[in-house]
Amino acid sequence: MSIETVASRYAHALLEIGVETNSLQPITEQMAELAKAYQTSAELRAVISNPLVSLADREAVLTDICAKMGVLPVVKNTLRMLVQRKRMAILPAMSRSLRKLADEHAKVVRAEVSSAKALSDDYVRRLQSEIEKLTGRKVLLERKVDPALIAGVVTRVGDLVIDGSLRTRLVDLKAQLLSS
Repeated sequence: MSIETVASRYAHALLEIGVETNSLQPITEQMAELAKAYQTSAELRAVISNPLVSLADREAVLTDICAKMGVLPVVKNTLRMLVQRKRMAILPAMSRSLRKLADEHAKVVRAEVSSAKALSDDYVRRLQSEIEKLTGRKVLLERKVDPALIAGVVTRVGDLVIDGSLRTRLVDLKAQLLSS
């Protein structure tokens, strides 16, 4: 089975627990924080994946991390299970899958808007409103500034990309000129 498939199964289980206990949002946030810590800490990955480190010591490391972060018991137990089953490497994929499932459950869509310069709050509100009308869902909009775009904006909503950047128009124009 692929990492994504296994991660998705664990994420579905966490989704169900989160919905049942009315704690889906904190579970999702804590899993994202832990996945980020796992991805960014080579030391943590080395300890968790090292077969010379006993299972008890690996669990103790995670227990300490969970205590410092103040995570929910279900999150701590999930991590312990991943360590016991030697599946800690799926944590980042599991976190991404859980985020998607939680967004679907909450009828939320994540969008990203990139522009050459910072966009005004009014423009962002109007864009967010239009995306909400199109999708019928609440939109969480992330802004990014990318000077390489030259001008215009690129909006991503899931798999849909609306590219209104000058850079893309220039690339298209160049391709047309070269092909004729």
